Amino acid sequence: MGKFKNGLTTSSILEGSIWDKILLFALPLAATSILQQLFNSADIAVVGRFAGKQALGAVGSNSSLINLLINIFIGLSAGANVVIARFIGQGNRKSINDAVHTAVTIALISGFFVAFVGFFAARPLLKLVSTPDDIIDLSTLYLKIYFLGMPFIMLYNFCAAILRSVGDTKRPLFCLAISGVVNVILNLFFVIGLNLSVAGVAIATVISNAISSVLLLYFLTKEDGVLHLDIKKLRLDKDVLKEIAKIGIPSGLQGMVFSFSNVCIQTAVNSLGSDVVSASSAALNLENYIYFLLNAFSQAAVTFVSQNFGANNLERCKKVTRIALSMSLLCTVIVCTLFVTFGHPLLKIFTTDKTVIDLALIRMKYTVTLAFINCIMDLMSGVMRGYGYSLVPAIVSIVGVCGLRLLWIYTIFPTHKTLASLMLVYPVSQAITATCHCVTYVLLRRKLVKQAKMAQ
Repeated sequence: MGKFKNGLTTSSILEGSIWDKILLFALPLAATSILQQLFNSADIAVVGRFAGKQALGAVGSNSSLINLLINIFIGLSAGANVVIARFIGQGNRKSINDAVHTAVTIALISGFFVAFVGFFAARPLLKLVSTPDDIIDLSTLYLKIYFLGMPFIMLYNFCAAILRSVGDTKRPLFCLAISGVVNVILNLFFVIGLNLSVAGVAIATVISNAISSVLLLYFLTKEDGVLHLDIKKLRLDKDVLKEIAKIGIPSGLQGMVFSFSNVCIQTAVNSLGSDVVSASSAALNLENYIYFLLNAFSQAAVTFVSQNFGANNLERCKKVTRIALSMSLLCTVIVCTLFVTFGHPLLKIFTTDKTVIDLALIRMKYTVTLAFINCIMDLMSGVMRGYGYSLVPAIVSIVGVCGLRLLWIYTIFPTHKTLASLMLVYPVSQAITATCHCVTYVLLRRKLVKQAKMAQ
């Protein structure tokens, strides 16, 4: 722990060695996301094994559609993380507490909004993305129940963002571990015991999300000092909301457009039949482990850069960027190598259908083997967000990733209508966007250094 101005006490993100602190921050965060994905994989595995491949496709193919509806608000939670971390670097006690109450209020408002919209729009959206007829009823049922739990999902994400801003990634992991175990038990009970198929998986997910969010909310209400949450004082502070929106809305729009491009890709996948849909769902579950690992280092970079930028330590921000990128690349390459080597037995966790497994391996060939490119793209975007510059990387990502993917889907894919030609769009779009982010970062650093010298 370290002491800062105005008597504020927080983690030692602003001083001492960097690599070990990033590791201690990123590993619990990665474990949280990976654990969450494990429990999501348990959903897929249970319905795939005990309810059939149509149920597998119904549950597994909805992630891009869900993300499309919630990413603008997840972006706002990222904005809250950046803003609170910057206030911590500045030692601004009042603004920190105002931001905590504003963030939780945003979580509740957005959660109920998405629940309402998602519940009534579920089937039209599934039809819009050409969900196969043999799974659309199951997909609709799953989505409707899933969206009813959206207030809990939003609450967890915003509360976790608040704790991350002070370097605390352990309590979100603890809460998720408890709720995840409950999720697995309820999956088995509802699907195998009560034969509820996808409805059982969705109900189990809602209950487990409620547990994790309520636990985090409890921790914040019992917190001492500036992070203390008083439920009776929930409010939207105009100035804090403006700062959160400035960073969070571009980030959320970036996530939404990413999800829109993924929905378009999912639509193209759906056009190849239910076997390909099931195969893509199974492979995507493995790919998510890789993404969550690299994203943990990106989130670490966001928090570390935000705090140190708030403390006007540009040189330490630069070191954070270099160390976080190196560690992210190393961990991603190791995990990808393991996944490529053991891809076949890992996919058998989700399905024993040989055709589905072979198709899933085709997807992994293009997405897993070149995932290191995503490290660079994701981390450089996060670093610039940590500096408070969210709009430029959002525009670069929207044009570089999403624009190219849409162009690919509507030009190249129709003339080469195979899963392989479709999956090639991922590494190509990521490589172009990563290059643009690196150039943008160099220009941003020069601007900030020049401004710092002029201020001296």
